[in-house]
Amino acid sequence: MATIAFAATLVVAPAAAAPMTAVPEARCGPGSSPVVGVQGEVPAADRASGRSKRGYSCNVHPVSAFPGHGGGIVSTSYDHCGYLGTVFPGAAIARDPGVEVVDASDPHRLRKSTTLTAPALQAGTWETLKVNTPRKLLVGTGVPFLFGAGLISVYDVSDCARPRLLNHVAGTPKAPLPITSHEGGFSPDGRTYWTSGLGPGLLTAVDLSVPARPRVIWQGLTGLEAHGFGISQDGSTLYLSHNFGGISIYDIRQVTERKAHPNVPLRGRLTWNDAGWATQHSVPVDYGDQRVLFTPTEGGSGGVKVIDATDPRRPRLINTIKLAINLPENQDRGVASTSGGGIFGYESHYCAADRPRNPTALACGWTSSGVRVFDVRDPLHVKEIAYYVPPARPASPLTAWNSPHVMSAVIGVPVMSAPSILDSLRKGRFDPAQARSRRNGILLSDLSTDGCFSPPEWRGNRLYVSCADNGFQVIELTNDVYRAPADQQSTVGS
Repeated sequence: MATIAFAATLVVAPAAAAPMTAVPEARCGPGSSPVVGVQGEVPAADRASGRSKRGYSCNVHPVSAFPGHGGGIVSTSYDHCGYLGTVFPGAAIARDPGVEVVDASDPHRLRKSTTLTAPALQAGTWETLKVNTPRKLLVGTGVPFLFGAGLISVYDVSDCARPRLLNHVAGTPKAPLPITSHEGGFSPDGRTYWTSGLGPGLLTAVDLSVPARPRVIWQGLTGLEAHGFGISQDGSTLYLSHNFGGISIYDIRQVTERKAHPNVPLRGRLTWNDAGWATQHSVPVDYGDQRVLFTPTEGGSGGVKVIDATDPRRPRLINTIKLAINLPENQDRGVASTSGGGIFGYESHYCAADRPRNPTALACGWTSSGVRVFDVRDPLHVKEIAYYVPPARPASPLTAWNSPHVMSAVIGVPVMSAPSILDSLRKGRFDPAQARSRRNGILLSDLSTDGCFSPPEWRGNRLYVSCADNGFQVIELTNDVYRAPADQQSTVGS
């Protein structure tokens, strides 16, 4: 077992305070159907009246949708195809289990082309289903619940609608790999697939030089630093998310260069002290010579952290992207509207920039706040330009067995928002009467909104979007709020 080496000059940046302001709201143009209320909220009155079943849009036109059996937790796409991540146990025992492949060659008429049934994909892919474009590879690992071990499936997606399984075929060793996983993702060149597991905090590098024979080439124990990550475009640096509030920065050049017995030193750390926790992943991008990370926090109302990581030894929090519903003074409204809606409230989850250098826009799955799109040409002055909140789509676990929202509907309170609620109470900004204004039980969710967890992937002025209940969707940005750069390249970071 390898260990993480600490650099002699390691500097742990002190806990940073996050701005207590929201980004400027999008100005909704013709054809929009905006939310009337606080930015990012699906109001309690709309949930109670059924208005949320029609969805909301601001400078966005929904083109088409393929609900399938639900959108999984993190789904992915390549070329004109979408791949819907799986949720266990439905992915193993339901009719036609596995990763549904959606063909969007005609974006107005989505159709399912096949189902991928390799063992890892039927075990539930959680946040590991990812595509690498240069190598045309799709990889997922088996994660039945929070934590998985051993199973990995590698597909060739040269024909995106008909992926071809490369490992677990005749003549290939079938023994499970010594990996643990909750998250997974590629180095940009596609030669290395990384997995991180919540327990025991194992970070693993899997060599895919020969995709039919994946093999472990490095492992290290990181403790509680074992959630998602992002990797720099040159493959030299990995930004690993803490399960609480922060990131750690590792030098992975010796793994990238395939050195014998590679050393992976820890270069720096950054933590923050707001109520955002369960740091999700990082999208590393470059503005000229400045390295910037967009780092969403999955729990609480921490929003998306904007981090200057130019000097990996001294990362700095320079901005935070939050919606108004994420602010302390609106936590009581958030509790009122999300009560009965499941364990998630209005948290950010996964984002994608429109290119790795000098990005112009960032699109994020923001759970119950839907898909939010931001102008990030100046990372210090981010503004919202569009949003899409898909219609609430109550469904049965018998048919929507691949929706984590439906499958977790036995819980009706926003558990993931608890730190932000407590922080608001501590600051004296929480009105219990407001929070109780919409009464719903602690048990059973009313599914009065959807949850968008996946990174929205860029396709010109369209986005490929996957949400828990509505499945795979194609949406289009309107009213000239976005003009795709010639070198657009959807960038998730892993």
